[in-house]
Amino acid sequence: QVQLVGSGGGLVQTGGSLRLSCAASGRISSINAMGWYRQAPGKQRDLVATISTSGRTDYADSVKGRFTISRDNAENTVYLQMSSLKPEDTAVYYCNAQATGINYWGRGTLVTVSS
Repeated sequence: QVQLVGSGGGLVQTGGSLRLSCAASGRISSINAMGWYRQAPGKQRDLVATISTSGRTDYADSVKGRFTISRDNAENTVYLQMSSLKPEDTAVYYCNAQATGINYWGRGTLVTVSS
């Protein structure tokens, strides 16, 4: 089992920045990649960004150039630095860890961007 604890959400104005953190514990060695997904009210949960154990990153087109995902392997923590935030970035952000055949999810942290 892998446990994920996400933090760092909050209220920010358009153009502002926030940093999300996700700390993993448990069977860390089973994780292939970690990342963030988000779900806006009435919409499906979508990929925001992922980072593999080798450091390869992948981003949704809507956040490229504005968001940066990184990881601290020593702390088993993944970060999502969000800049130039827009109202359409408002959503609950979920931390994700992918192991072989299993997806683990954190509880979600709310990001609200005011116009």
